[in-house]
Amino acid sequence: MPGLIRGVARTAAVAGTATAVSNRVSRRQQGRWAQQNTQEPVAAQPPPTDDTSSKMDKLKELGELKSQGVLTEAEFESEKRKILDS
Repeated sequence: MPGLIRGVARTAAVAGTATAVSNRVSRRQQGRWAQQNTQEPVAAQPPPTDDTSSKMDKLKELGELKSQGVLTEAEFESEKRKILDS
């Protein structure tokens, strides 16, 4: 019987240690992830302004008109320059 009790005690000690180590690693890892999530992105780009979005929309529309054959290359370049310069 003493050998059985010793084996159970050893198993309990090993399991308890493993659980404690696992919990500590999990808490440390969660802390690191939280720090990473709160840091500012390195290469954050500002959101496009309405002016930029509207220019992009107009340029896309011009490209579609050109591909449909409605605008010639010269007309396309002229209108594109007007949009980009505004």
